[in-house]
Amino acid sequence: MNGNSVSQRIEYLSVIGGFLDGLHVRFGAGLNTIIGARGTGKTTVVECLAYALDTLPSSDHAPQERKRVETLIKRNLNGGRIEVGIRAKDGTSYKVTRSFGEEPIVVDADGVAATVNLKAGLFRADVYGQNAVESIADRPLFQLDLIDSFATQAIQLIASREKQIVSMLAANAHQIIPLEQEVGNIQDELAGLPGVEQKLKEFAGPAGGVTAEVNEAHRLKGLRDRESRLLQRGREQIGQLVESLRQIQTGLLRRSGAMIDQETAKGPNGDVLKVAGEAFDACTSEIDRFILEAVDRLAALDAEVGRQAEQLTQRHRQQELVFRTTIEKHQLAQNQAVERSALEKQRNHLLARQLRLEEVTRRIGELRSERTGLLQQLSDVRDGRFAERRQVAQRINEALSPTIRVTISQYGNTDQYRATLESRLKGSGVKQAVVAQRIASSLTPPELSEVVRRRDTDTLIDRAELSAEQAGKVVIGLFDQEFLFGLEAVELGDQPLIELKDGESYKDTSSLSTGQKCTAILPILLLDSDNPLIVDQPEDNLDNRFIFENVVKSLRRVKLQRQLILVTHNPNIPVLGDAEQVVVLDSDGYKSQLIKDGNVDKCKEEIVTLLEGGAEAFQKRGERYGKR
Repeated sequence: MNGNSVSQRIEYLSVIGGFLDGLHVRFGAGLNTIIGARGTGKTTVVECLAYALDTLPSSDHAPQERKRVETLIKRNLNGGRIEVGIRAKDGTSYKVTRSFGEEPIVVDADGVAATVNLKAGLFRADVYGQNAVESIADRPLFQLDLIDSFATQAIQLIASREKQIVSMLAANAHQIIPLEQEVGNIQDELAGLPGVEQKLKEFAGPAGGVTAEVNEAHRLKGLRDRESRLLQRGREQIGQLVESLRQIQTGLLRRSGAMIDQETAKGPNGDVLKVAGEAFDACTSEIDRFILEAVDRLAALDAEVGRQAEQLTQRHRQQELVFRTTIEKHQLAQNQAVERSALEKQRNHLLARQLRLEEVTRRIGELRSERTGLLQQLSDVRDGRFAERRQVAQRINEALSPTIRVTISQYGNTDQYRATLESRLKGSGVKQAVVAQRIASSLTPPELSEVVRRRDTDTLIDRAELSAEQAGKVVIGLFDQEFLFGLEAVELGDQPLIELKDGESYKDTSSLSTGQKCTAILPILLLDSDNPLIVDQPEDNLDNRFIFENVVKSLRRVKLQRQLILVTHNPNIPVLGDAEQVVVLDSDGYKSQLIKDGNVDKCKEEIVTLLEGGAEAFQKRGERYGKR
């Protein structure tokens, strides 16, 4: 086609098996139309393209629609396979082959499975099945998908980074939670420290004379206990390190040789698996050697610490004899010695726990600081996605203003947030739908997380307009550290608004008639893009005047830069759109078949018969119009 600058496009569709068995359809770079009587497989062609190219409706946004298409593909393929020829942006041709339940396989021109894949940005088509245009008008999440289709690669990179940060936040929370629980336990223990110290102070009595000698003896005894604890703790830590290394070693031994078995070793790919298995075994053997060396080093360290512990014990024994001699000289001190020694040991234990508390608190501070940074990164990533969407909205407005207007509100969609709260509040004794809506409308997820941690019912009462009873139950129902950490990462989604100018005012697409919805959405679908556009019956619910004055005009312009594949029952689209390729399908009720393809002139007879109602009907309409 002269002057056509289409880069990536679909070159053909072939189907092996099922209702479309043997079908091979070629597509041109510009406007392609698929026509045929009802039941000839036109919609199935669209859904085969969507399935092969992995562009089904999102399982998050439209699970029912996705399941419907998958069910149709499974039934129609009947164990067969779809093959789609594509040309990437760089002009390289590939074929994509897919069977039901399997991932798409990309094959290069030499018939070799390519290392590239569709999701990595190799190729993307925008596919919209029956009633999709109306669904977009009614559902904000579908509108976001439409907006994102104009910035696919940037949005995919952002989504990948967002997923990575959310995963890091979850790992961060899993480190903080047990440490905070440990802090609580230690603080409970340390509550008894002032009492122990008070009792010891009472035992010590006034300074000077005999009491000073006894106090010093007990101080040194307490110090000996702490010295023993230090070395004991050191040896315990060495033992823990050895145990951790042994567990790693055991895991390596279990996996060693597990890469392949006898059957796979003798298979057609046994040589590849053998190399991978040998590399795996060599690596695990090397790591095992390192572990053994580390264990030996730790064993030597433990032995050295053990020798020092024995020497310390010997010194302690001698020093204990001196202690007893001192105590025995004083009757009162002798009577108190057992109780005072027990209190000293208890105090030493609590002082050790105090040191552990400082260590854990410091680590929590580090993790909290790391978490703050991650949450900021998450916010920045989501800001970046909003910026991309806003640019797309501006582009749409520049192209379609003043008829169509698109705006994006950041943080305007609380659906996910509200659903998360509703689920958590089930069984808490409140009307979870009402309460979740009030909270989601007044507090951001991080704000709510902090309010619940502080058990701040007053804020819930003031800002979410809950009763005191409701606020108390909400705090109890939501107070779970793992849930609250997860809540911090819950997104307040971007909220799109697509409006159609009706007279002097703009109306939200969800409030429009079915025809007006299509009038608002279809022009956006037909904007310039690198992605091929596939739409099943775009003319549904549109009057012929709008198709003639708007749709056809857009088709003739857009097809110069973008491949279009449209299933249609309206003759204006292939004829006035000057389709480069018309695909005509027929069916005997058991199997679909291609009966003709080519340009409009070549398929003129079929267009008249199928879309105009036949030559006689077309002629009589012309005569009737001519008399008026």
